[in-house]
Amino acid sequence: AVRAAEHFDFGGPVAERKLELVDELAKLASDAGCSLTHLAHAFVLAHPAVTTAIIGPRTPEQLEDVLAGAAVRLDDDVLARIDALVPPGTDVNPRDAGYTPPDLDAAVLRRS
Repeated sequence: AVRAAEHFDFGGPVAERKLELVDELAKLASDAGCSLTHLAHAFVLAHPAVTTAIIGPRTPEQLEDVLAGAAVRLDDDVLARIDALVPPGTDVNPRDAGYTPPDLDAAVLRRS
C-alpha cells in the first residue's frame, strides 16, 4: 500500500491526541491495577469475537511481562471507560482507516 509521507508525521494535533489517549489509558490501567500492556491484551481478549491475541514480544523481558498479565480480566466498568475514550469502530486518525472488521462494522456485533 502506498502511504503519503505526512502519514508518518509524529507532530500535529492527531499525534498529540494519540499521545493524550495513551496517557489516559495508562492511568486507567494503573487504576485497574495492571500495566498498559496487560490492559491492552485483556481488552482485546474481552471481545467475544476474539479467540486469541498475537502477543508479539521481541525480547525475553517482553515475553515475561506479557505472560505475567495472562490472567488479567477487565470488568465492565473498565471496558466502558476504554470505549468512552475511543468508541468502538472509530479511528483516532481517519487516515489510519482501512479494513473494518465485520465485528466492528455492525454495531449489533460489537461487545458494547
